[in-house]
Amino acid sequence: MRAYRVETAEGIDAIQLTELDTPTPGDNEVLVKMKACSLNYRDLLITMGGYVRNDSRPITPMSDGAGEVISVGKNVTRFKAGDRVMGNFFQHWVDGKIDDKGLNSALGGAIDGVLADSFILQEDCTVKVPEHMSYTEAATLPCAATTAWHALVNVGEIKAGDTILLLGTGGVSIFGLQLAKAKGATVIITSSSDEKLERAKTMGADHIINYKTHPDWEEEVLRITAGKGVDNVLEVGGAGTFEKSVASAKVNGTVSVIGILSGLENPSISLMTIFNLLRIQGIYVGSTEMLTELSDFMAEHNIQPVVDKTFSFSDAKLAYQHMAAAKHFGKVVIEAD
Repeated sequence: MRAYRVETAEGIDAIQLTELDTPTPGDNEVLVKMKACSLNYRDLLITMGGYVRNDSRPITPMSDGAGEVISVGKNVTRFKAGDRVMGNFFQHWVDGKIDDKGLNSALGGAIDGVLADSFILQEDCTVKVPEHMSYTEAATLPCAATTAWHALVNVGEIKAGDTILLLGTGGVSIFGLQLAKAKGATVIITSSSDEKLERAKTMGADHIINYKTHPDWEEEVLRITAGKGVDNVLEVGGAGTFEKSVASAKVNGTVSVIGILSGLENPSISLMTIFNLLRIQGIYVGSTEMLTELSDFMAEHNIQPVVDKTFSFSDAKLAYQHMAAAKHFGKVVIEAD
């Protein structure tokens, strides 16, 4: 089979197309023919050796894939050839709290990922594609959408009337917008692009903030919320935005720390973080149970993932370059040729 491999830490050019033997599923595994896979910022970091976890090489990259089951191991009962499936980001995190085995089972980082003609998934960490979604749409769920679900539902316990702050218009934030609105929450979203902000508004965003026009955007958040702050911030920025996110949260609010788009340096934290009884919660994607709950919710509410652009398998490097340009709105997807 064809597979892309990250051999070094030299960036996108480190991704090389090669030929590998098609894997044989073990007793509790399924072999999946790749139909589509989607990119995350993590995938860019892995090509540069800048990912802080599960940074193995050589490695078949990318965690998020959907496809058709080709064959199953002798103990598999939940899936059969022809089923449409997607794999959980962690191949050994079924439910509950994650452990070391789970942390060391991330597709496309700790173990080979999905940027190949076919890939292996564990039966208990495989989920059927929602009936209302295409392979291309379903391939966007395992990382970005599950992360948003984990932050909003499992940690944030979102309810109607809550106010949610989303940073930017990448995959996690756009899924956060869709999920939060379906839950009846008020959404504030930021971007440096008025065009993207207007698009987010058409999707239901209640308040939009251009952070170039409002560099002290936390003050604008407080103005919008009459000085109270928001219930939950999906903090995808990292060190460059963390302190502003903390300032945007209300008393007893949550800052869900998800991304490192602006770096990893230790930010200064005001002691008001403590006095405001804030919860600072790290979010690292989610369990198979979370992915299943998310899929069921999106099916119930007929939520369609937002795909910015698709590329063919043969043009996978172009997809990485498009992602690196940071002009996308939603998800970037690679489809089988």
